[in-house]
Formats: sequence, C-alpha cells, structure tokens
Amino acid sequence: MNHPHFPNAHWILSPAPGGPRTTPPAGYLRKSFSLSGPVQSAVLHITALGLYECEVNGQRVGDHEFAPGWTDYRKRVYFQSYDISKFLHAGENVIGVILGDGWYSGHVAEKNRQQYGERPQLLAQLEITGPDGTVAFGSETDWKTSLGPILENDMIMGESFDARRDLGAWSSPGYDDATWLPAGAAPDPDIAIERSPAPPVRRVETLPGHMLGGTGDLAWKPCLRLFDFKQNFTGRVRIRVRGARGIHLQIRHGEMLQPDGGLYTENLRSARATDHYTLNGTGIEEWEPRFTFHGFRYAEITWAGAADAVEIEAVEGIVLHSDMPLTGVFSCSHPLLNQLESNILWGQKGNFLEVPTDCPQRDERLGWTGDAQAFIRTACFHMDVRGFFHKWLRDMRDAQGGDGAVPAIIPNTHSFGLAEDGGPAWADAVFICPWTIYLCYGDTDILRDNYDSMAAYMEYLAKHKAKNHIRPHPDLDGWGGFGDWLALDGSGKADGATPKDLIGTAFYAHAADIMAKTARLLGKDTEAKIYRALQAEIVAAFRHRFLTPDGFVSSGTQTAYVLALHFGLVPDNVRATTAAELVRKIQANGMHLGTGFVGTPYLLHVLEATGHLDTAYALLEQETFPSWLFPVKNGATTIWEHWDGWTPDKGFKDKGMNSYNHYAYGAVGDWMVSTVAGLQFVPEQPGYKHILFKPRPGGTITWAEATLKTPHGDSSIRWELKNDTLELTLTVPPECTATLSLAEKWVSEKSTLGSGTHQITARAAK
Repeated sequence: MNHPHFPNAHWILSPAPGGPRTTPPAGYLRKSFSLSGPVQSAVLHITALGLYECEVNGQRVGDHEFAPGWTDYRKRVYFQSYDISKFLHAGENVIGVILGDGWYSGHVAEKNRQQYGERPQLLAQLEITGPDGTVAFGSETDWKTSLGPILENDMIMGESFDARRDLGAWSSPGYDDATWLPAGAAPDPDIAIERSPAPPVRRVETLPGHMLGGTGDLAWKPCLRLFDFKQNFTGRVRIRVRGARGIHLQIRHGEMLQPDGGLYTENLRSARATDHYTLNGTGIEEWEPRFTFHGFRYAEITWAGAADAVEIEAVEGIVLHSDMPLTGVFSCSHPLLNQLESNILWGQKGNFLEVPTDCPQRDERLGWTGDAQAFIRTACFHMDVRGFFHKWLRDMRDAQGGDGAVPAIIPNTHSFGLAEDGGPAWADAVFICPWTIYLCYGDTDILRDNYDSMAAYMEYLAKHKAKNHIRPHPDLDGWGGFGDWLALDGSGKADGATPKDLIGTAFYAHAADIMAKTARLLGKDTEAKIYRALQAEIVAAFRHRFLTPDGFVSSGTQTAYVLALHFGLVPDNVRATTAAELVRKIQANGMHLGTGFVGTPYLLHVLEATGHLDTAYALLEQETFPSWLFPVKNGATTIWEHWDGWTPDKGFKDKGMNSYNHYAYGAVGDWMVSTVAGLQFVPEQPGYKHILFKPRPGGTITWAEATLKTPHGDSSIRWELKNDTLELTLTVPPECTATLSLAEKWVSEKSTLGSGTHQITARAAK
C-alpha cells in the first residue's frame, strides 16, 4: 500500500459471516485515540470496497449516501476527504465506521452476491494538527469490530434492523468495547484510488406518505398500512413508530397497485425490495435504512398481532440520487405535457444514482449504455450532468476490452450472458455521450479524455464488426445487438423489425461523423480527414444496401426511415420522398409512433426538419396507445419501460420485464425544449455561448416557456399566441449573443440579440 493520502493505513474488515446467497449483517469498526490539546486542523481520508458511513465522537461525518460510490472495483475505487476539526477535542476521541455490502459484495443485477469480493473492507487515514505537531494514523488491525443492529443489508434485497441490538453511543468516548474483537486484515486489492469527478448521492427531497383507505388488502388485514407517496421515485422510507418491544415491522415497496388495492410487486423479479424493523419499545422510534434503496411509489407496512399494537406517527419517502444541480425547467399550456415533463425529470432523478441505470426497482439497476445515449441530450437540460458523465465515461474506459470492444453495461457486471460488444446504439454511447456533453457545456476536456477510447472502438468495428462498411455484416459471426429495442412495429420481437445491420451501419456513419468533428477540434487534422472519408464510404454503403434510388428504405419501419434521415444518409434529391413515406407510415399506424429505444429520440426532430411539424405535434399530443401521453393519462408519474406497461383492457404487461421508471422514452424532452419552447444551442459555439431561439408553435399549444442555467448564466424563452401576434420574452446570459429564428408566417423587427432581457412582438405575415 503506497498512496499519498493513505501512508499509514491498511485495508481492514469486519469478519461478518455471509455467502453468495445470503444477506449478511453490517460490520461496525471503531478506533479510540487521545489528543493532548485543541485541534488546529483535522482531515479524514476514507474509502471502502463496499459502502461506508462514518461517525466521529457520535456525529456523522459528511452527507454522502452510498459512499464511496460504484466503480469497477477490480480496477479503481474512489475516496473522500472530510474536514473533521469541529468534531475533535482534547482527550479521548473515537472514529467509528459502519460497512455495508453495496455493489461490491451485495447482489448486483440478477446475479448472486460477491461479484467483486467476499465482504466489504475499509481504508482510512486521519491527519490531525495540534499544539504538538501533526499526528497521523490509519486503519489497522488495532481497530475493534462488532456486529450490531443491522442484521441484513443489500442494495436489491433490502435492510433489516433490530433496535433491541442497538449499540448505544458506540462511536463516542467512554464506550466500553471490551467485548469487541480486533479488526481483520484485508488483502490490498492493488487498484487505483482516486477522487471521484462525480457529485455524491445525497438525500435531496422528502415526500410525505399518505395512508390509503380500507379497500382491497386493507379490508381483511388489520395489521397492514399502505402508503402512497404520490410519486414514483428512488429512495427509501423513514418511519416514526411506537409499539411494544420485539414487534417486527415488514416494509415492502412497489410501483403500482393490484386491482384489489394490494401492492403490485411481481415486476420486481428476484428483488425482495423489503426492509424490516424490530422495535425496541422505548417510546417513539425513528428509523431509515442506510445501505439500500428501492424504486417505488407505494410502501406497505405489516406486523403480526393486534391492529393497535403499533402506532405509526409518520411515514416519509426519502428521495435519493446523485446530487446534480437542477438547471432546466419547461412548461406549456398543455397540462398533460407538463405532467410528461415532470415524469421525464423524475425518471432522470430515479435513475441517475451513481451511474445512469435503466431502472431502480427490480433486480437490474444497471448502467445500460443504450438508455444513456438516447437520453443524454434531455439529461443535460434538466441537470448539470458534466461530472456525472465524466465519471461514468471513466467507468466505460475501465470496462473497454483490450480489443476496443465496449460492453452494453457500464460498469460491466457481465450480466445476462451478453457479448463484450454492446452492439449498435448501445456501445455507440462511447461517441454520443462525450460529444453531447461537449455540445451542451462547451467541455472539450471530455473529448480529450475519451478520444483514445472512441478511436479504439472505431478500430474494433472496422476489424471485427464491419465488412464493406456494413455493421454488423451478416457474413461475420457474432451478436448483432439489441436492435430497435421494444419497438411496436409488428415484429413481435423485443428487438423490433428494423434490421440490425441497417441500425448498425447508420450509427457507424454517425460515429465516423463524430470522430471527424472531434479530431478536428483536438487538432488531429490528419485523423479528421481519415474519419471524414470513412463517413462518406459508410454513407455510400448504406445507400447501396438499404436505400432505393427513389428514396425508399428497406424494411420500411419507422425507425429505418428516421435513422436514414437523421444521420444524413439520404441524398438531398429524394429526402422529400423519404420523409413523405415516413409520414405515410405514421398515418397508416393511426397517427401513432412505432419506434423503440433507437428510433424514438430522433423521430420528432426528423419530422420537423423535413417540413412535417404538424405530424410531429400530432404524435406529441396523441393520447391513445402507443404514445407519450397514454401512460400520463393512466396515472404515470415517471416514464414507463413499455408504451403499454399497463392498459385498462389488459392490465399489467408481462412481469418479467415491466418497469414503471425507465427513462429512455423521456428523450422526447429534448424536442419539447428545443422546438415547442424553442431554446437551442448552436453547435459551432457550444455550451450556449450563442443561443438560438427557434420556437415552432403547433398543435393545441398556445404558450410555452423554458429556462436554463447555461455555463454562462440564465437563459430563457417564453412565447404566447395572442390573436395574430406572437409575444416573446427572451433572456440572453451575460457576454453571450443570440439569434431569434421564427417560422415564415411570423415577422419580427429583431433577430440578433445581445445579453439581457428582450420583449418582442412578432406579427403574422401578410
């Protein structure tokens, strides 16, 4: 062990029992030390393989949840540093740490425990400066350990706490630890120990729980209380209860209710998602789990015995996610679209916890690359996600194979028996995510950090997946990817009817375009020319294989047309024909979309860009299945995994894959901001240095607004239709410029704007 922040520390552990199929107790560790006088400064450097929660002299250190965070523990772990000066004093002091399994040794996805290691372990270093100089000591086997009231802790299964086993003031001076055992020595994992570039997970909101009435299960289970938090979210429950010593409370979590009013949990698969609390019987008791989280809207609390044996004073939902500042707000005159916007934001909150997970409730909760790349543009509007994606792309580089392959899941948990190549649209997150962060924030560092990784994947594609520039070529062995995941195009397959080689080749061309732009920005002119030439060759190959001379795309799915148009694969002379065919297919589908994860993010952008704004608005405002507003009309408070996760006639979709908090289809939020409201960046001046106000009113919407905290300051737009005028209020950040671009039907006296707030009235052209 030779790390500049941990020179006197060694890895230690609490030898708690546990195997691959158990959910073991949490280990408690403590160290008592004396100081001769007042403290001038004191810093604690700390990390864990697993999770830690630290206390000094009975007071919690920091407000991070699930520290030190999730990484590929085979390659690196992050550490945190805390100023603990205010906690220390002359005489005896105590540092105490509770270790949880977390992602390191707890359940990950559908797999058993201990995917990275057998049990959590701790590394800590204290550096204290006082009147006698500097004292430094670290975690060693002279620390003492015990088990305590946390009898189980697991991210997916839940946490169990027996308040009768409470250890009292275990992290305070004067505590008798005579029965505690020496800490165990843990092997040095020989991995990188670094500071995280990402914001930590924190408690960010508290939601009140509303007890539901006596219907369904409540009518025949007097010892059951069901609470509705009015919002599907990620977090846990905090309870305030009173009852006799030894009464056991079971807390289950679910996103939906059964028709009889009971809790719906079948879609959790193997995730138990259940917490347990055993009362101490000492009056009002308050408890919240430490080392678990759940995705839920409803919580069910049950106990055995008399109905009045437990008095529940309060039940609250503690919302957890990576603590990224909220930056963007959208609203308009359409109430259902405002609820859709809320659903999109809550989907982001619920899934941006350490990594961009697919869902927070079932036995998955993984960093799927396809979901992340589809949603990232919308994500950048709602929150400042720069640090979050810097960290996750570091995880991606750790997961990248020696041959350049990029897995579908980051960190790579080797779940579901997937190939090491994530396939089209999924692995392409290696290009799309850095490029989008650059566009939205003007962040060239993320391009520099990831350029070699991007280039390595391009080389991998050329060597292993593409033949004659078709990716993946049918003549090559290997997996072709997820296709247009969950598309409703009549294929009857989860991966849709759009050919995988069409999807792959379209994204291959897009990747070459991004690589050419990135290389040019980084001063790699020779490489930029190579990638630009490659893009031209891929486009030619796509046209030869998938496009007829008169503009029709093979397979004929909506997604096939969307990708061909969005990625510039259709010649200008037939674009109108291609776009008209896309519209015809939408109309033939009863003015409904048929796209999946791959086509949906681009669908409305393509319709707008090809002159079919009315069709785009018709899809956006469509309220029948399948549509964005169908779940909203049926009570959704987050984005569903399936367009038909629940329907009035069929009820719940197949429980094997039915998340009600799956953010990918929320990618439509980008179009709502950029077109409905009309707030856009200009790619040539990224990070909103120059703003494009380009509202395109349509449908039934009579006003819309968007506000964004750009890297340069606040920018906003509000427009409202009033008879034959369009009233606009536009805000441009300091030292920035903007352009107002209106549709041809509107005439404005001003189009070039400087910083400040501008009131503009546009009139209908005559």
